[in-house]
Amino acid sequence: MINRGLSPLAGSELNGLSTRQITTGREMSFVVNPFCQSWEPTLIHLRLFFYLKKFNCQNLSNKYKAKLITFCYNTFMKIQELIKIQISKALEKEGVSVPDFGLEHPEDSQHGDYSSNIAMVVAKSLSKKPVAVAQKIAEIITKNLPEEISKVEVAGPGFINFFLTEKFVTQSVLDVLNKGEKYGHSNDGLKRKVLVEYTDPNTFKVFHIGHLMSNAIGESIARLIESDGTKVTRICYPSDIGLHIAKAIWAILQNLDTVPADTADIISKTDFLGRMYVLGTKTYDENPEVKKEIDELNKKIYAKSDSKINEIYDKGRGWSLEHFDLLYKILGTKFDKFIFESEMASIGLELVKQNTGKVFQLSDGATVFKGEDYGLHTRVFISSHGISTYEAKDLGLNITKFKNYPDALESIIITASEQNDYFRVIKQVLSLIDQENGNKTKHIGHGMMRFAAGKMSSRTGNVITADALIEDIKELVKEKIKDRKFVADEVNEISDIVSVGAIKYTILRSAIGSNIVFDSTSSISFEGDSGPYLQYSAVRAQSILEKAKEEKNDIDSLSSKDVVMPDSVYPLEKMLIKFEEIVERGRADLAPQTIASYLVALAGLFNSFYASQVIVDKNSPLSLYYVALTKAFLITMTNGLHLLGIKVPRRM
Repeated sequence: MINRGLSPLAGSELNGLSTRQITTGREMSFVVNPFCQSWEPTLIHLRLFFYLKKFNCQNLSNKYKAKLITFCYNTFMKIQELIKIQISKALEKEGVSVPDFGLEHPEDSQHGDYSSNIAMVVAKSLSKKPVAVAQKIAEIITKNLPEEISKVEVAGPGFINFFLTEKFVTQSVLDVLNKGEKYGHSNDGLKRKVLVEYTDPNTFKVFHIGHLMSNAIGESIARLIESDGTKVTRICYPSDIGLHIAKAIWAILQNLDTVPADTADIISKTDFLGRMYVLGTKTYDENPEVKKEIDELNKKIYAKSDSKINEIYDKGRGWSLEHFDLLYKILGTKFDKFIFESEMASIGLELVKQNTGKVFQLSDGATVFKGEDYGLHTRVFISSHGISTYEAKDLGLNITKFKNYPDALESIIITASEQNDYFRVIKQVLSLIDQENGNKTKHIGHGMMRFAAGKMSSRTGNVITADALIEDIKELVKEKIKDRKFVADEVNEISDIVSVGAIKYTILRSAIGSNIVFDSTSSISFEGDSGPYLQYSAVRAQSILEKAKEEKNDIDSLSSKDVVMPDSVYPLEKMLIKFEEIVERGRADLAPQTIASYLVALAGLFNSFYASQVIVDKNSPLSLYYVALTKAFLITMTNGLHLLGIKVPRRM
């Protein structure tokens, strides 16, 4: 069995390996340990030597030799990579140039744990039937079958199916315990740096459910990216300048007698700002004279030329930012950098002026980008009043990002999908000004949230605030657990964690670009496809482990005990050991829904296991293994929920 935990290197980081060409096991008997900067043999190298000799890898391509080395350092990669190496070696014996290929999990476990259609891909080049090619590959692999694989079979038109040994699966469960909170993480991206911008709320306006969606998606994407060691810089771009603020301040000036006192709570203050924005917007649209007043007011705000207006602006901006910070704490987000729209006005203005005549052109006193020349649409970057528009400020923002973080490989921006066309224009303009930065910029548009009929009411205009949604769900959770014997502090803590988990999961379980329908009742269900169901499953596992500890049947001293392994495994074990590849897929696709779908399936298998098996039983020789399996589930579920930005409460 593979001996884990011995590697001086983490994940698939290969920088410390010998640079000598890999041709035989003898030449790879030593590698550099970067922690002690010395040459030393380890059991890992004996394993590498074993594979190089057993599979006669002298002629294996360097690409697959590197993967074989990585496999010996970090087995969870893996078993997939080991299987691919076996297939590649068999194809090379047949004189086939091996294309890139992947492995799938058969829908029916009767067809194995992994499957490949590579025989159907290369059959034509060999002038053979796919089944014949598959049978030949299976025959070659079976002659030197790795200990992790029990058998190889050919099925259907030429699928090659691989079955893992139960010993490998059960041992892999124990490996999850060794990795703990690092399970699902790697160091593949240690040298990468990525910027993720999300949430981007507007001061003087409410923090609405659109911002909540952007926050949930952006935070999860950031956590997925950094799960391979990539350094993620979380950026928020609050709007603190613009016509919307002039509209709100105009309305405040008409209602100075209703401005909340400094001692009022922050929700009351920002609710007031939201109402003023709604009033100002309505009047601006309906009254031409007021429109002129607000346009002039907007100029004064930019110029900071009126002390009374400046005082109102500073107070309202401060209220908004204080409220945003409160919501970020509730949602579990901590931004590394805030770049404010007001800081980008002059930078964007200068960039547009520098590129007028090259990228931009004058049109009726304004400066515009003619997007039609690129299959896009025209956008105004400097208004006829000489003020930089949101477009110009966005241009300044994205140039500033790469100036502040020159080694960033990518800048990802998450907003509502209604801005998709807008960002196509921004990206095109960026590319014309700086091709490299334009290529590094990626926009992800998310769908909209709708509500089941009659489930929610608006507090401010037609906008549903994040506060209102969170508070409503918290009250539903409190009602659901009212008969459970929790003290008041526990009720508040549980309802806080579960309500946020319910909302986030509902957002993240669907593909990012799709619209979602939020149903309050189903969102807090402790059964089925919901965040609380996953949290409840984790809490159940925690309870089992606490019971095991009380009965001295725990696994804290696992290394000193003889863990009896079962003769057969449950589907739970095989699902558990898929977690790292699921994370890898979710990270590659920037798809939190991949994690969400996996966790629901995992929870279902654990609860079936729980219902069919007595886990804590001093008289059962397998009890310790079942306890270990429960802990492996808890680790995996907790780590998976972390990637979704969801916490696990202590009790439910």
